Amino acid sequence: MAYAFMIEPQQYIALESEDELIEKCQEWGLLSGKATKLKTFYYKGNGLNLPCTILGYVDHMAAVIQLDNEQKHCIHPSYLKEMQASSYSARGLAGAGTVKVSESTTATTTTSTSKNEPSTNDEPNIEASAPPTATIPSEYPDHMDYIDDEDHRVSGLVGDPDGLVEEYVGPQNSTTADAKPKAKTASKSKAIKIDLPEGKVKMSAVVKEFTTVPNHFSDNDDEVIIYEAVAITEPELIEIGEAWSSHSATMKKQELEVGDILSFEGKIIKKKLTRNPVPYKINNPSKIQKEG
Repeated sequence: MAYAFMIEPQQYIALESEDELIEKCQEWGLLSGKATKLKTFYYKGNGLNLPCTILGYVDHMAAVIQLDNEQKHCIHPSYLKEMQASSYSARGLAGAGTVKVSESTTATTTTSTSKNEPSTNDEPNIEASAPPTATIPSEYPDHMDYIDDEDHRVSGLVGDPDGLVEEYVGPQNSTTADAKPKAKTASKSKAIKIDLPEGKVKMSAVVKEFTTVPNHFSDNDDEVIIYEAVAITEPELIEIGEAWSSHSATMKKQELEVGDILSFEGKIIKKKLTRNPVPYKINNPSKIQKEG
């Protein structure tokens, strides 16, 4: 049986090993930081309550899962985390294009309902006490964020399991309001743009700092590592500068110290660290070696 509501990813990054799956589930808050094995996860949206398999992710806002009929589906990690609660009630979408967002994931993009607006039906008015409503195109259900172009995201959820929050600023009608943003854009345009490769590459880096960042989906802050002198060494030399990664169980096994020089393989993406001017993130580093 095919489910019509599912959003099939055109392409995604597969999590091929159990260690990678555990690390990513820890980042999303689906597993505790001390977990050493996976557990069964459930999809409870659209009136269903079925076990699902996590295959990978499109980006930090879209996990890729697979249901019993082998259909792949994109879902926000925090929404999938909500579904694991025993108190979560499976329900279908309430109307085309509109999704009710739970209290723990209040939408950043909301539509305000006037308190004086009369009800259009005989049912009790629950909108006053309910969380705000995020308006999302009907082809993007399940609290799934959608991308309106290459650089702009419209988020249906607050927070980021990796500690990253990207804010979308819509068009401004006022010419006065445009003046300052344009000035900032002009200064930023002078920075050198780095074309990052899509797949895994060989890299080198120096451990600069160990720190923590807030995680809105967990009681504990996320541990991260900040690197300096980061460079892609193969297939071609590209100097990156500073980058960061999760201080995962895999990295802790290395017993790293500030100043350690590392070589490894991994994927690097443009993703700013919360409250830090570090623009790039290293995902799933492997074959890690300390030099010197």
